Amino acid sequence: MTDTLDTAKWYKTFHPTPAPAARLVCFPHAGGSATYFWQLSAALGPTVRVESVQYPGRQDRRHEPLIGDLHTLADLLTDALATGELPTAFFGHSMGATLAFEVARRWARRGTPLSSLFVSSRRAPSLPPAHRVAFDTDADVLAEIRCLSGTDGRLLDDEEMRAMILPIARNDLRAAESYTLHPGPDLNCPIIVLRGTGDPRASADEADQWRNHTTGPFSTHTFDGGHFYLDTHITEVAGIISGHLDLERP
Repeated sequence: MTDTLDTAKWYKTFHPTPAPAARLVCFPHAGGSATYFWQLSAALGPTVRVESVQYPGRQDRRHEPLIGDLHTLADLLTDALATGELPTAFFGHSMGATLAFEVARRWARRGTPLSSLFVSSRRAPSLPPAHRVAFDTDADVLAEIRCLSGTDGRLLDDEEMRAMILPIARNDLRAAESYTLHPGPDLNCPIIVLRGTGDPRASADEADQWRNHTTGPFSTHTFDGGHFYLDTHITEVAGIISGHLDLERP
């Protein structure tokens, strides 16, 4: 196996799970990193092995080049996320929802089962981009970050922090904006949509169209909040995940 596909660096685990009953692979948002799902991992407890994807170019992978195409990233993750005996579900937030969907499609083509796909704060992949912005300028990137309220505004006012945040955010926002759905069969696993009522990038109608991408069950859960509703609804989301995976939480 090449260094690029070294599985150990593609995901992080945060809490011990000596006897897990299920595995949940989490895909972060544009500009995000694996640690975004630390709280969700804690809330799910030891019955779920949470593996949070770490994209190249950030945190402990900061010296690796960024990947600006979601299909390329999905191909790499399909190989890197080794399958095992545990029932596996995916949870993707924002851009991560599209990426989780693409990896799920590749798993389906290989005959690898997926128990559920949780898609959070993301419009259906069959829809065109919500707004076509090239994100060429720092102002464009900063405006989008502030619109989504995903980063503390005080960090964006710090020049050194902006120098760290902006290249990653620009790369990921461009990747999400340029994504196009390729022809292929629908999934057959359940798709569970989660969104905030005030999300400026995933309306109820746009999120509902995820139902067109599976022949299996479809459901929606809505929360007070915006694009990052998850930050204030960890306990509820953990309960929904456990319920769909038919698990008892601590």
